[in-house]
Amino acid sequence: MAQLFLVGRRLVQLIPTLFGVTLVVFFMIHLIPGDPARTVLGLHATPRAVALLHKEWGLNRSLPSQYWLFLDRLVHGNLGQSLFYSTGTTGLIEGRLPATAWLLIYATLLVVVMSVPLAMLAATKKNGVRDHFVRVIPLFGLGMPSFWVGIILAEIFSIKLRLFPVDGFGSGFFGHLRYMFLPSFTVALAMAPVVIRSLRASMLDMLSMDFVVTARSKGVPGPRLFIRHVLRNAVLPTVTVLGLNVGFLIGSTVIIEQVFALPGIGSLMVNAIFNRDFPVVQGVTLVFGVLVVGVNLLTDVAYSALDPRVKISR
Repeated sequence: MAQLFLVGRRLVQLIPTLFGVTLVVFFMIHLIPGDPARTVLGLHATPRAVALLHKEWGLNRSLPSQYWLFLDRLVHGNLGQSLFYSTGTTGLIEGRLPATAWLLIYATLLVVVMSVPLAMLAATKKNGVRDHFVRVIPLFGLGMPSFWVGIILAEIFSIKLRLFPVDGFGSGFFGHLRYMFLPSFTVALAMAPVVIRSLRASMLDMLSMDFVVTARSKGVPGPRLFIRHVLRNAVLPTVTVLGLNVGFLIGSTVIIEQVFALPGIGSLMVNAIFNRDFPVVQGVTLVFGVLVVGVNLLTDVAYSALDPRVKISR
């Protein structure tokens, strides 16, 4: 019950944030120098075409009235009409969202699968050979640009070894797993070093705690000691680090989707920018903002589920 109350309070606190996101997205079109409609339609647009676009976007109204119209359309799921694709922006985003969601979730799972055993391996032998190996080697993934890593992985595992496809989303669950592995692994390589270092540091702190020392003196086996006493408590600060990195990852998917030709909202965003399709740019920006807010909420919920004290103190 306390956790449901915490979630409800977090949702209420997110309302001003979501309101700010809508303000930023709304004013994006008004930051264009000159007449936004004429900028979109080009210098040779007829006055009638400009007037029609003014009416469609509500640019002939006052600014508060335009914002109210924007919110009204948003509540009804209407993000406007794409100028390039000649279809509804909402439908475009809905069709591209599954690929981006797969990329985010798949990459996050790969980060967890890589980070937990490597952090445990490093923490068991502090300042040993494997500790230095685990701390140094992953930094290469952090220091190299993601798009370059993606190109190298595609060259090796797709073109030369032909193990994974180099582009597309695939069909069916297992098809998605195969097609999305390389882009997800590329993203995971950039995120894992931060998570590994955070989890390793937390584990080392836990190993010096009295309850861990007591459990070890009682002869608790090493794997059980790490899983039940060390990892369970060390994972708390790492959840926050992982949540922050996933939030950052949402914006970086734009580049990865372009490298692997994924039909996600990141590649849709790039195409919309080049085609000056501002309704689509607004819609995708809004979705990105909502996704970041949603990830922060899930991080808080996960933290409260792992640490019961959060339910009372927050």
